[in-house]
Amino acid sequence: MMFKVVSSSPTFGLYSKDPVTLLQSKNYHIEILQTEITSNEECFAEALKEADALIVGVEKITPAVLQYAKKLKVIAKHGAGVDNIDLDEAAKKGIMVTNAPGANRHAVADLVFGLFLSIARQIPSAFQDVKANKWPRIVGNELFQKTIGVIGTGRIGKEVIRRAQGFNMKVVCYDLFPDEQIQQQRLGKYVSFEELLKESDFITIHTDLNNESQAMIGSKELSLMKESAFIVNTARGGIIDEHALYDSLESGFIKGAAMDVFDKEPLSNSPLLKLPNFIATPHMAGYTEEALREVGMLTAQNVIDVLEARKPAYIVT
Repeated sequence: MMFKVVSSSPTFGLYSKDPVTLLQSKNYHIEILQTEITSNEECFAEALKEADALIVGVEKITPAVLQYAKKLKVIAKHGAGVDNIDLDEAAKKGIMVTNAPGANRHAVADLVFGLFLSIARQIPSAFQDVKANKWPRIVGNELFQKTIGVIGTGRIGKEVIRRAQGFNMKVVCYDLFPDEQIQQQRLGKYVSFEELLKESDFITIHTDLNNESQAMIGSKELSLMKESAFIVNTARGGIIDEHALYDSLESGFIKGAAMDVFDKEPLSNSPLLKLPNFIATPHMAGYTEEALREVGMLTAQNVIDVLEARKPAYIVT
């Protein structure tokens, strides 16, 4: 049977053609939407009129976008987080929502340590100095044998913990649903949220964005951290209160921070960018050639499973 698969994700099939080839092998018709369509709710909705499946990136899937989607059977997130999808509206319309969790776990975990090293050793500013024909003596901080606090111990959090072993770091963790294997294997110790903030030299966040995690790191939480501490967020914008973070960094209450995700993206005119102890990257944590192929293949397989009346591996609703 011929099915129509529409993709609004700008990276689906862009860096690896294998996911598109997989769908084409099923004789599905595939349509890739341009940004000028997905940025307009009415145009986006029109494009979904005959769609059986939608592959989505970070585009907002609202009731207005789904208003004409009478045939839509599945919304397949090309990634893990589904906070950009109106899950209630999808459920109301009988549309299954799937995702591809953990496919980018190695890519994100790698960048976490890249950001920690960059901010602790002041690598970006050192490079700028050298380009400006300066040769300063820059004194940074080591990760070796320091305490790392991991907020969220899902697939990505676990990969961060594994990498921390290579730096001989002490690992403390916080999660509403602790994974007992982490403690049983002596990879880390679960502590309270406040204990993690107080004890950690380096803090990394790996939780979804929801009502509980919105602004979970604000002025109060930042004040509990060590003055020598560094924090990195590669999870979701909004988990760290950016105004509070600016105040803490500018006042020297914490030593440094790096973020890959922000409340509003692309980041523009943020006062954080003026600080010497802050690094920003353009929501790139999950984007490696290897990760994009894996997340694409999982996404495509979720679509196939739903359209062929099989239970997909990763169901959200």
